[in-house]
Amino acid sequence: MIIEDRILYEDAEIIAVDKPAGVAVESARVSETDLAHALRSYLADGDGGPEIYTVHRLDQPVAGVVLFARTKMAAAALSKQLADGKMQKIYRARVCGRIPAEAGELTDDLAWDRKTNTAHIVSGGKGSAKTPARREERPKKAVLRYKKTGEDTLEIELITGRHHQIRAQLAHAGMPIRGDTKYGAPADSKEGLARGQIALRAVSLSFRHPRTGAVMRITAEE
Repeated sequence: MIIEDRILYEDAEIIAVDKPAGVAVESARVSETDLAHALRSYLADGDGGPEIYTVHRLDQPVAGVVLFARTKMAAAALSKQLADGKMQKIYRARVCGRIPAEAGELTDDLAWDRKTNTAHIVSGGKGSAKTPARREERPKKAVLRYKKTGEDTLEIELITGRHHQIRAQLAHAGMPIRGDTKYGAPADSKEGLARGQIALRAVSLSFRHPRTGAVMRITAEE
């Protein structure tokens, strides 16, 4: 991975990268190259390791915009925007199955199962599910909005930020992402995708610059 070719924006406070599918944002495996380590190598100036703070993450099979902070101040400001729902995240997905409407909103209670490393819907968004005993399985509200932009293509605005949220919610709605066999997509839907890739891309991230307050929109179109 040549990181220089993937930098979308860079200044003294932030750096945004177009992450390739199959590469982790941060990996616990020492032998595995990840985006954060690649950026540290790129930014190294011989005076010690550069500061890099992960603001948000994409699943390993997902490509697109990832934002990092270069100072503690910037990291704190951006993390607050993310927590307050003031960072707009737009994705594009190609899906299997039939899209039920031109546009819609999916609201579900989502829980994480560490045994299978998957997210699953536990109550259909009604808030009626009994909370599982295991801490990691306690459901959290998950909301996304979508609109149809092609025969099998959706543009998605992620309202909440849950692990595997888009993948789990679309699969539960009967339209799993192409190539995402982990969430029920047929094996032949991998055709045309690179190894380790699913047909989901983070195409746009909008936020206020942590120092200037200017509205920024970083894009990574295919």
